[in-house]
Amino acid sequence: MFPKTGKKFPGDEGVTFSTYATVIADILKSELGSSHQAHKTLMRWTGANERTAKNWLSGSNGPSGEHLLQLMRNSDRVFEFVLKLSHRPAVLSNQKLAEICSSLRITADLLSEVIEPKDGYAQKSARQKDSEVGRCKTRHTFASGGRLR
Repeated sequence: MFPKTGKKFPGDEGVTFSTYATVIADILKSELGSSHQAHKTLMRWTGANERTAKNWLSGSNGPSGEHLLQLMRNSDRVFEFVLKLSHRPAVLSNQKLAEICSSLRITADLLSEVIEPKDGYAQKSARQKDSEVGRCKTRHTFASGGRLR
């Protein structure tokens, strides 16, 4: 007869269910708040009932199965958290890529205002800037698997 050593698999020391539920609750609260509207939004996103949505926001239970998939579809932070839990490489969401692209564009514009033109070097025309924006969107679309949100 084999000795009973427990219900845990080797290498499963990471996140416990209570920690999982708490982290999901923190993510949802930071995105939606903890108002009645947050419950309604979760219900609309997942098709879950109000009590279930309240339990997710309180951290007493975490979503599983189809509800978790629906949350991942609607919340980039939940999606990234689940990727981290599964030890998969991080993937930048469409929203983060768009924010990074916008930030880089603003930084480039600020730098071009600070740097004085040398040897007849003129600032870029509006058409050149538009083409750069188009390239950024093209790269963004390619990096996100060919679809924009």
